[in-house]
Amino acid sequence: MSTERRSALKKLLLSAVGVTGFGLFANAATKDAAPEKEAGNITKMDDVPLFSGHTKLGNMIFIAGKGAHVAPFTIEAHTDIVLKELEAELIKAGSSMEKVVKVSVFLNDIADYKGMNEVYKGRFGKKPPVRTTIAVAKGGVPGDSLVEMDCIAYI
Repeated sequence: MSTERRSALKKLLLSAVGVTGFGLFANAATKDAAPEKEAGNITKMDDVPLFSGHTKLGNMIFIAGKGAHVAPFTIEAHTDIVLKELEAELIKAGSSMEKVVKVSVFLNDIADYKGMNEVYKGRFGKKPPVRTTIAVAKGGVPGDSLVEMDCIAYI
């Protein structure tokens, strides 16, 4: 793991524990640690805010889950679309694929694991981030996507 990633992950973990023991947002009252929202970054449902595409806390960026809700319905096509959406959101937030420290992958079907990996490999640079991959139970991934991913990166 690179020194930059290790340092960013350490800061994230320390903020999660919180020096004062109040949890992830223990230091959020300080100006530097306040989450930032950017115009055009909010997804709405019937004009009511639903979630942000990304949010920032200090030098950390948290990217919301991205899915592929289009044909063709192959794991390879959906994985490529999702990774491109993650990259676009990272760039919009001021980061890049090489600065991702954690990825969560949600598969509609665990049988797609190998196909997803074939498209995933190499997309995060020479030192890939840590990753969790799970198959979603009953009902699958929301919408028609075969895969959804979210990630944590640094600036």
